[in-house]
Amino acid sequence: MPIPGYDEDDLDEMLEQRLEERNDDSFLTPRQRERYENGDSLLDILDEDDIHRLLD
Repeated sequence: MPIPGYDEDDLDEMLEQRLEERNDDSFLTPRQRERYENGDSLLDILDEDDIHRLLD
C-alpha cells in the first residue's frame, strides 16, 4: 500500500519495530505471519486499519 510522501522501506521498518515492541503473536494471522517470514513487506500484508492500529 503506497503512501505518498513516505519511503516504503522506512515505513516497513517502523511497522516491524512496532510489531516487535508489542510482542503480540495474535496481531498477525498465521497466514500473514508466514508471508512476513517469507519476506513479504508488512505494508503488503496489512490493511490500512491494521497499520493504523499498529502505529497507535
